Amino acid sequence: MRYIDLIKFGGTENLIQSEMSTPSPGPDELLIRVVAAGVNRPDIIQRQGLYPAPKGASPILGLEVAGLVERVGENIKPEQWQPGDKVCALTNGGGYAEFVNVPAGQCLAMPEGLNYQQAAALPETFFTVWSNVFERAQLKAGEVLLVHGGASGIGTAAIQMAKCMGARVFTTASSDEKCQCCIALGCEQAFNYQEQDFVSALKEATNDHGADVILDIVGGEYINRNIKAAAIDGRIVNIAFLQGSKAEVNFMPVMLKRLSLSGSTLRAQSSEVKAAIATQLQQHIWPFLENGSIKPVIAEVFPLHKVKLAHQLMESNQHIGKIVLSMDDSYL
Repeated sequence: MRYIDLIKFGGTENLIQSEMSTPSPGPDELLIRVVAAGVNRPDIIQRQGLYPAPKGASPILGLEVAGLVERVGENIKPEQWQPGDKVCALTNGGGYAEFVNVPAGQCLAMPEGLNYQQAAALPETFFTVWSNVFERAQLKAGEVLLVHGGASGIGTAAIQMAKCMGARVFTTASSDEKCQCCIALGCEQAFNYQEQDFVSALKEATNDHGADVILDIVGGEYINRNIKAAAIDGRIVNIAFLQGSKAEVNFMPVMLKRLSLSGSTLRAQSSEVKAAIATQLQQHIWPFLENGSIKPVIAEVFPLHKVKLAHQLMESNQHIGKIVLSMDDSYL
C-alpha cells in the first residue's frame, strides 16, 4: 500500500510517499480501505517531533479517515460490520495510507448524503467537540458557548453542533471573512480579535452575562481573558495552546465566579472511552448530519502525494474548515 512516511522530525520536506505491506486487522479491528483522510493540527505537531504517538499506535500520521471496510477482525460480528460497509473512523494513527486498522468501536457508519471527503472531516473534530463541550463542560440548551478559532475545523464543527443542540454560540476569528463564515454557520456574533476585544464584545452581546462554556485552542494571554469573559459557574476547556500553556493567573475571580477550568487530549484515551463518544455522536449528532442541519466545511482537498501542500496550508492558518487528503485523484 501507499503511505506517507515521516523520515525524520521537522519540516514538510520530511514527508515522502512510500510503500509498505498492507496490515491485517486485529481481533477487534476493522481494516479500512481509505478513500480520504483528514489533516489536523496534531499531525503538524507530531511531524515537528512535539507530539509522539502513544505506545502501540501507528507512527504514520493521520487521525481520521473515511472509506470502505476491507476486512474485519475475528471478534467482529456480521451484524456489526461487514466488508464493503462505508465507514468513517477515529484512528490511533495511520490515516495517511491506503489501508489502516482501527478498533471497531471507533468507527461510525458514514452519514447518508455525505461523500468520503466530507466524512473524513468528521471524526477527530466531532469526537473532540463532543467530549469537551458536551461531556466535560456539560453545555446545555440556552447557554452561551464561546468558541475560539471559529473558522478552524474544530470551530466550524463546534458552532454547528452547539447550535443544533440549542445553545447560543459566539466565536472569535482572525479576519472579517472568517467571521462571516462563522455567522453563516449559525453563531450569533463573531469577533475579529485583530480589531476588537472579545471580552467586552461578548459581555455587551450577552447583557453582561458572559460565556457559560468557553472552548479554547489558543491559551497564552487568552487564559486570563477567558476568566474575565466567563459567566458565573462558567466552564473553560483548553484543548490546545497555540500561544503557549503558561500564564500567571489570579485565582480570586475563579473562586468568586465559581469557575471550572479543565482540559483534555483525545488521542491518549482508551478505545473504550472513544467508543463511548462514538455512541453518543451516533445518537445525538449523526441525525443532524443526515438531515443536512450540520455540514462539514472543507477548505481544500489534496491528493495524497501533495501532503506537503496540505501541511503548509494548515500552518498558514489561512484556511476555513477542514483540510483533507484523497487517496485517488478521481475523487477530487
